[in-house]
Amino acid sequence: MDIEELQTFVEVADAGGVSRAALRLGVSKSIVSRRLARLEAELGVQLMARSTRGAALTEAGATFRDYADRACAEIEMAREAILPAGELRGRLRIAASLTFGPTHFAPILAEMARRHPHLHVQTNYSDRFVDLIAEGYDCAIRVGYLQDSAMIARCIGPIAGKLVASPAYIAAHGAPETPDEIINHQALMQGTESWLFLDGEKMVTVRPQGTFKADNGTALVAAAVAGIGIAWLPDWITYEHVASGALVPIMTRFPPPPAGAYVVRPPGHHPARKIRVLTELLIEYCKQGAKLPVTTSDQA
Repeated sequence: MDIEELQTFVEVADAGGVSRAALRLGVSKSIVSRRLARLEAELGVQLMARSTRGAALTEAGATFRDYADRACAEIEMAREAILPAGELRGRLRIAASLTFGPTHFAPILAEMARRHPHLHVQTNYSDRFVDLIAEGYDCAIRVGYLQDSAMIARCIGPIAGKLVASPAYIAAHGAPETPDEIINHQALMQGTESWLFLDGEKMVTVRPQGTFKADNGTALVAAAVAGIGIAWLPDWITYEHVASGALVPIMTRFPPPPAGAYVVRPPGHHPARKIRVLTELLIEYCKQGAKLPVTTSDQA
């Protein structure tokens, strides 16, 4: 039984269709279809029921999928065990934010590819929340405050941010002095996130309101500079604006709690060595004093 056929079947099962599985695997749809057909022929059963809307597991396919997934994981671990020390092969699919990924983490991912020329590194930069399991990612690099979930996260470094507004906004509307007053101001947000602040040792949660929303930190900075509202933004993206006076830190008596940058992966007893290597490389990068961003809505 061919390992590529097993891996392809698991991808089709998880993606819900040949087209999406082909995109995950980086091969053509015809190759995916042929691998699936050969596996079904060898087993003598139909694993997937195809339709114009995609593919769904048959009863036999649902039973076989878990066995196939475990077999692929065991073979991957065996391959890692016999590879020369330090060598990585295969594919590593990573999800990272469009706001900070290309500027902060792309160089590290490029360095990993340089160190491991046989590893295929594929990164998707998007500010939308990515479902790692459903979309077939090995891991994600996320920042902020991670909510409880089934995902496994490892912190790679601390990050910081603050509440800011433009002098023009403050002149016209004033600035909140306590978290309770935020509800009276136009907040610039990514979606429907909560903002967290420290009142001494007590954590205060605020549900801000506003008419301007964007799923990208750079866009929120532009809106804050334009005087549209107040924003909770990362230091790395506001530093120059604060230094020039275009933005002013506000409500400084109530700072946000410490946040972190994380490598997040699906649950499993043994993380792939490629994820461990990436994590250690990112930790090394953060220890060198790299400035990291913060967003308010990322979660595991």
